[in-house]
Amino acid sequence: MNKFTSALCALGLGMALASSVNAATGDDAIAERIKPLGQVCMEGDDSCGGAGAAAAAASGGGARSGADVYNASCAACHSIGVAGAPKFGSSDWTDRAAKGMDTLLANAISGINAMPPRGTCASCSDDEINSAIEHMVDSAK
Repeated sequence: MNKFTSALCALGLGMALASSVNAATGDDAIAERIKPLGQVCMEGDDSCGGAGAAAAAASGGGARSGADVYNASCAACHSIGVAGAPKFGSSDWTDRAAKGMDTLLANAISGINAMPPRGTCASCSDDEINSAIEHMVDSAK
């Protein structure tokens, strides 16, 4: 092999290595740009490395109080009596309490008049809805 051929081979090898490094860098950059922004973890999902449990703990876990449910989901209508909703703190609740808690709970779960089923709290348990009703009934006393 003469010096010219050796130089061409070295140049070709150098370019191949350089393009290989650039390709790897380019692949890494592409992978970085298209990677997911995050991961959704459901409570009890072990594949998230305990993040589901951490999310449950951060959200407070367990049942919410009647006041918490009222403030988050009921106050929008019951604070001002939207579409005939019984107002918080008014005698409207005294009249309804006479029907009994079972009836009030059944109406809240099923919906009544303009109130949709479960009001605006589709994620509330029956116990949480019951606590919110008790909170509203107690406000009238």
